[in-house]
Amino acid sequence: MEEAPQEEYEEPEKHPRVGTYWWVRQIILVAVAGFYLVFGIQLLISAYQLNDPTSFIFTFYASNFMILFSGALLVGFIYRLVTAYRHLKLH
Repeated sequence: MEEAPQEEYEEPEKHPRVGTYWWVRQIILVAVAGFYLVFGIQLLISAYQLNDPTSFIFTFYASNFMILFSGALLVGFIYRLVTAYRHLKLH
């Protein structure tokens, strides 16, 4: 079977226009992710003050889970903001 010929170049990726609502929504998402990151860090610190080993383990892993996901989301949201800002600055 013959494969379909591939184009030698791809068209540049077209970015949709971003409005005020998009910026406000992204800033709110960054704020929420930042809140959960700080809350997870506070929960991690408070886990070390627990006396029960079982409660410590559950609180420790829960706080690390919160820190991991909120940190990853925060990085993703900030990357999206920076990418959109650079695109707007070029055009």
